[in-house]
Amino acid sequence: MEFSSDLAFTRENDRGTVVEPSYGGATSFMRRRYTRNLENIDVAVVGIPYDLATTNRSGTRLGPRAIRSISSNLSWETAVNGWGYDPFERISVVDYGDFGFDPGLPADIPAVLESQAREILKSDTAILALGGDHFITYPLLKACAEKHGPLSLIHFDAHSDTWEDEVGRIDHGTMFWHAAQDGTVDPGRSIQLGMRTHNPDTHGYNVYDADWVHDHSAAEAIAKIHETVGDNPCYLTFDIDCLDPSFAPGTGTPVVGGLSTQQALRILRGLGGLNIVGMDLVEVAPAYDVSEVTALAGATLALNMLCIYSERSA
Repeated sequence: MEFSSDLAFTRENDRGTVVEPSYGGATSFMRRRYTRNLENIDVAVVGIPYDLATTNRSGTRLGPRAIRSISSNLSWETAVNGWGYDPFERISVVDYGDFGFDPGLPADIPAVLESQAREILKSDTAILALGGDHFITYPLLKACAEKHGPLSLIHFDAHSDTWEDEVGRIDHGTMFWHAAQDGTVDPGRSIQLGMRTHNPDTHGYNVYDADWVHDHSAAEAIAKIHETVGDNPCYLTFDIDCLDPSFAPGTGTPVVGGLSTQQALRILRGLGGLNIVGMDLVEVAPAYDVSEVTALAGATLALNMLCIYSERSA
């Protein structure tokens, strides 16, 4: 077997998988090339190291770095488990690096993130974002909705993130209320799975809590998602605290009783064919992690999102 090194910089072809020792080299996501040239690129992986909207334990600003690092453990395989093929043979994927913003001007950050997302979308390149706290989804949603119209949201989480709020507040527990109110998201064609905290109002979202997921098969959950979303342009967001803390301790607001990594992966593997226009994996907080298991779960889920995108309906 031929080995290469520092593929994050030396890769010449954005398709396929080339083996690099997992213990060395520059750590882009899945050893993809670092570039901001998006000509003929299907998906740009971006890091958004932002956690100023956190309401409990901070630290998710270090999530993108941790996910990229541990993804080297996954990047030697030429077929993704459960899919049977290499998504990088089907779609061209690069690591765009991190979005930049000034933490000293917090009120400006949402617009700054949205603007950077909009620039990527202009090239007809989709975004897979690595958070960061869950608020980062909101400016990405707004940029996607500007291009594609009102979106269906596929939302995996322990929390609904739809608590009512004041217009303009920045909070990682309220942004999907804002998204429903301002028309960014069509809640009636959106679905939330894995919730374990109580919100008395669904605000029109279709909610299937963790108990429902545990009581039903992955096939039934997959059917509910397809039935709800249909062929509408949709955005897939996965908060790592959707997983039970035994599978993902490294997060800011853990809640017991969540999904296993196997349950989550089984459901994700059934989402091929949806009209996915954007994706993110958020809320990995390395300071609370154990043996990098949360970062590994996040990297694995993000890789599976790329497989979903490679089977998207046009």
